[in-house]
Amino acid sequence: MDEFASLQRSIERLVRIKCSNYKEDYIKRRILSRMRLTNTADFETYHKYLLANPQEADLLRNALTINVTKFFRDPEVFEVIRREILPELARRRESIRIWCAGCATGEEPYSLAILAHELMTLHKNVTVTIYATDIDTVVLQKAMAGVYDRKALENVDEKRLRKHFIGHDDGTFEVRPHIKSLVKFREHDLMSGVPIARYLDAVTCRNVTIYFTEKQKNDLTHLFYSALAVDGFYIMGKTEYVAREVEHLFVSYNVMQKILRRAA
Repeated sequence: MDEFASLQRSIERLVRIKCSNYKEDYIKRRILSRMRLTNTADFETYHKYLLANPQEADLLRNALTINVTKFFRDPEVFEVIRREILPELARRRESIRIWCAGCATGEEPYSLAILAHELMTLHKNVTVTIYATDIDTVVLQKAMAGVYDRKALENVDEKRLRKHFIGHDDGTFEVRPHIKSLVKFREHDLMSGVPIARYLDAVTCRNVTIYFTEKQKNDLTHLFYSALAVDGFYIMGKTEYVAREVEHLFVSYNVMQKILRRAA
């Protein structure tokens, strides 16, 4: 029997991640990383370890969905959102809804929430709701707690830090309630094919798809198309792209910052 294939079946059952959605080389690299940490010599031995140690499923899930991030990662993207996208949406409607897909530990949706709060200060009639989703319930718990070290906040200026965060004695900072209240965290599998909502004004999914297969990237493009209202914004990671087979679903808005708009 192919031990790697057998291991993948157990991963799908225990970890609830479909291995075929990822490139095989990526899956193997992440498993090999866990093998080194658990002192298991081969796939068969690690498979037995996974079955015998329930806590390993959570650790492996974290390894497979790892997403190192920080507040206002790629500041130029957030500047376009602040200066152009949010003001345009505020002119079009009073209720703005944004989906942050693959939100990991929450830095990105909270960054959007800070910009949304600043917008609502200027436009009193406007409300913003941010849906933040991830398949990993462990990172979602961290996101909902909203506590971060100084390194995650290196792109947050002192004015925003004082206004939107509570400093703790241990050197960490907690997101204040007025920002937390703008974000709704929820478990969601992007591979389900079902959007978190429809007729959304923007979707951000940044640095999530780089390890996905081409088919899954195309499926996600269709998913986000179905989630967005006409002219809604799709904001990708700097190294990501829309394949030729599905590029007709979107038109370019900002080439440098990888921002697209849903086609009619």
